[in-house]
Amino acid sequence: MNISDGQKALATRADLKRLGIIVSNSTLLRWEARGRFPRRVRLAGTSVAWLLNEIEQWLAERAEERSRTHYAEF
Repeated sequence: MNISDGQKALATRADLKRLGIIVSNSTLLRWEARGRFPRRVRLAGTSVAWLLNEIEQWLAERAEERSRTHYAEF
């Protein structure tokens, strides 16, 4: 498996935090159910992870969205 391409690489909950995605598990579940975050992969029992390439794409989409959105100025 070639980890560098991100196709098969997995991101754990700790990896999400290192990437700046610091939200509760309940929030992640809610986002996933609404299609607002990549769906998790069940590894075994309660162990889960996410496909790294999907997380990276999600972050890129958020950056693109930010460039198009104008927030109220104070």
